Amino acid sequence: MNLERLNVHLAAAQPSATYRMIDRVAERRASGARVISLSAGEPDFDTPKHVCEAGVAAIEGGRTRYTQVAGMRELRVAVAAKFRNENGLDAGWQDTIVCSGGKQVIFNALAATLNEGDEVIVPAPYWVSYPEMVQLCGARSVIVPCGEDSGFKLTPDALASAITARTRWLILNSPSNPTGAVYSSAELQALAEVLLAHPDVLVLSDDIYEHLIFDGARFHTLAQVERRLASRTLTMNGVSKAYAMTGWRIGFGTGPRWLLEAMEKLQSQQTSGACSISQFAALAALTGPQEFVVETRTVFERRRDTMVAALNDIPGLRCPKPGGAFYAFASCEGLIGRTSAAGMRLDSDDAVALALLDEAGVAVVQGSAFGLAPYIRLAYALDDQSLAEACASIDAFSRATSA
Repeated sequence: MNLERLNVHLAAAQPSATYRMIDRVAERRASGARVISLSAGEPDFDTPKHVCEAGVAAIEGGRTRYTQVAGMRELRVAVAAKFRNENGLDAGWQDTIVCSGGKQVIFNALAATLNEGDEVIVPAPYWVSYPEMVQLCGARSVIVPCGEDSGFKLTPDALASAITARTRWLILNSPSNPTGAVYSSAELQALAEVLLAHPDVLVLSDDIYEHLIFDGARFHTLAQVERRLASRTLTMNGVSKAYAMTGWRIGFGTGPRWLLEAMEKLQSQQTSGACSISQFAALAALTGPQEFVVETRTVFERRRDTMVAALNDIPGLRCPKPGGAFYAFASCEGLIGRTSAAGMRLDSDDAVALALLDEAGVAVVQGSAFGLAPYIRLAYALDDQSLAEACASIDAFSRATSA
């Protein structure tokens, strides 16, 4: 393909590193290789039965036609109730939007507001799609490194130093993909104090892992902690992680109406309303029994404890305990500069990830794809036996390396 014929912003963007690894796993498996994949960010549980039944009922009841662009009113009513009851946000149904996945909520917001030369502050490590979305919108990401010493979290001083006259957005993700870092109420308030001095900066709060928070901690979101920022904060969430509904593709958000109206206008010329069947299923998820959310969180917390302990016993790895989500973000600094048993020089975390796939049959994603090296991200959204086998294979791989 002649790249000169592509949109210049698309030509400069990179495909998702997570999906590249998923494609590699598919290729290995197609050739007969056994691979344990710790690369995909989706729960391994089935969607709750009552949610599936709601989708089936929508099909059988002929509820398969177009919906309003911003979502069915009954779903938006439920979304608003979720934001009021769980997050303490003052949201009516008109203050919401429903999209085809949380990713579309984020992209719509950025595409509706960014112009050439605008800047978006992105704390690193970051979800791989944030900088690429900014790039596709013709703006520039200002990457702020947030290392292990700060708990992989943005500090007020770092935020203040990153803001310029061109700053349009700050993106916050808690619990975080890829690190599982969780911002406390006090930490959010400290960031809010900086933002209050910069009234032109919008905030995108990506709360998609809200219900996967451990150790008895409480979840907090920025517009809840500092209500003076609510008029310029888009709070994004969805059903994919909490209800194991990744393939149903339903995300939603709440924020200032001028922004939601702009996002709806964009969506009206893009995808229109989200799948009607998925919307009925999401309605059942939000308004039905919530035991599934509690039960799966308990499972993920147990897996986290097991996974982190196993990784910290592997030579060359070091893994801090994440506070939420279902990812372990392990430093592989101890493997850099070594040589694998098959003779591959491990000169980067990308090389470590490739060698683990080829030699250990375990798929992980390199930390550099998330803006911080040398780390690897391991999703522990798998059954206990598979996780144990994966850790044993990584351990054997690491012990077989040589200086």
